Amino acid sequence: MEDTVLNPTSSPQSSNRRAVRFDDAQIIIGLEVHVQLDTDSKLFCGCSTRFGEAANSQTCVVCTGMPGALPVINQRALELSIRAGLSLNCQIARSTKWDRKNYFYPDLPKGYQISQFDQPICGPGHLDIETSDATGQARRIRIERAHLEEDAGKSIHDESSRRQDSKIDLNRTGTPLLEIVTQPDIRTAAEAKAFLSELKLILNYIDVSDCNMQQGNLRCDANVNLHIPLGDEQIATPIVEIKNLNSFRAVERSITHEAQRQFEAWQEHGLTIADAPKQTRGWNDHTQTTTLQREKEDSADYRYFPDPDLIAVKIEESQIQEIESQLEQLPADLRKLLAEQYNLKSADASVIVSQGRGVVDYFLKVADGCEDSKIANNWIGQEVLRQLNESNQTIEQYPVSPQQFTDLLKLVIAGTLDQTRGKEVLNAMVADCISPEEAVQQLGIKPVDNNELVSLCEKLIDENQDVVEQIQSGNGKAIGMLIGKARKINPNANPGLVKAMLSKMISA
Repeated sequence: MEDTVLNPTSSPQSSNRRAVRFDDAQIIIGLEVHVQLDTDSKLFCGCSTRFGEAANSQTCVVCTGMPGALPVINQRALELSIRAGLSLNCQIARSTKWDRKNYFYPDLPKGYQISQFDQPICGPGHLDIETSDATGQARRIRIERAHLEEDAGKSIHDESSRRQDSKIDLNRTGTPLLEIVTQPDIRTAAEAKAFLSELKLILNYIDVSDCNMQQGNLRCDANVNLHIPLGDEQIATPIVEIKNLNSFRAVERSITHEAQRQFEAWQEHGLTIADAPKQTRGWNDHTQTTTLQREKEDSADYRYFPDPDLIAVKIEESQIQEIESQLEQLPADLRKLLAEQYNLKSADASVIVSQGRGVVDYFLKVADGCEDSKIANNWIGQEVLRQLNESNQTIEQYPVSPQQFTDLLKLVIAGTLDQTRGKEVLNAMVADCISPEEAVQQLGIKPVDNNELVSLCEKLIDENQDVVEQIQSGNGKAIGMLIGKARKINPNANPGLVKAMLSKMISA
């Protein structure tokens, strides 16, 4: 990833640098995102990619680089890469090839990584993200490329009992990764987080990856430097690549810290991008700081050359069209649908869509069934999502079907159930896997006729004259005390009807 620099200069006088404020600098951010593709087997062999198996139990002569072993490309990995590229508006290569990237790590058994250098499977593209700035306009982040490569193994460092042992697990070696590289278009740490959140959501929607960061299925490196105005010139600080980012929060915090660190270093020493090479720094989540790891290699250091064991892959237009035809609506399309056709607020639409396609489908069925998208959104956005979170379930595991939920909301809309009783019915439906009608019967919910309601309100007024006097004196909130008492006397009494009748009787 290269940054565009305007007039890098030698160090100005320290006094001039000290006069510049951090808020005057512009943060320049580019991301490199490694996504493990959702395949059953590795990129060039048949070994399983299942997570959590015994160390070194999912290896073979191919992924461990034994002499004479030949790689065979995983067709599904190619298809998933094309699917991801189309969803990110990338140009899909009609011919793509494989290259060896040479470097030496203990967990890289071949001494090289099969990757793609100059002919990646996905070319330039873009991803639009929603921002929280005053304009409310979407920001377009350009994507430079997305290429396929195999993953390395995992080094496990055990420093217990002062042994300082290091072990190697090669189960991950050879798993298919799609590396998505952005242009340096991101300007704030919040934008970086927004980009990653939207990217993760898209990849989930199109079933390319589960993006489980705890399992290492989505990993991110952030390239950061500053453009600092100094007189008529634009000073660029040296670029730093931040490693060890295992959460979106870490990405956001590391960029914020690194930008401030670079600014203070520039004020102190005046080094620019012309004076110092690119660095790799690791993020320490405990100390909330970055630490120097090494000076970053460039492509020449990796000695790329075409892999002699793999031929180029030709991708037919018909194959691209077939994969494109299988793509369903993406998150941005669904947010637009919910806002324009179901009249949801932008924030509400984002919440529903962020939960995944299953929740969106559930909402659409319920909203269409009860013909009230606002009530459907309120109940699903609050009650259903809360219950799913508490039970650690997916919407597919939720015991209340869309039709049953629709039937419940129809009872609420008709006034047969008030909000409180409706929630009690829902809780019973979830607990016992029963219909709304069965839950209503189980809870003993019965309609209250007008005569019962009148008698109830008269009783409340007679027995609570002090509260009645407060209401008559202008304290309208005091009526809530009477409504609470009404619920204790008759739980089936509708609070709205009780309030209306009490107000009428008291003001008469």
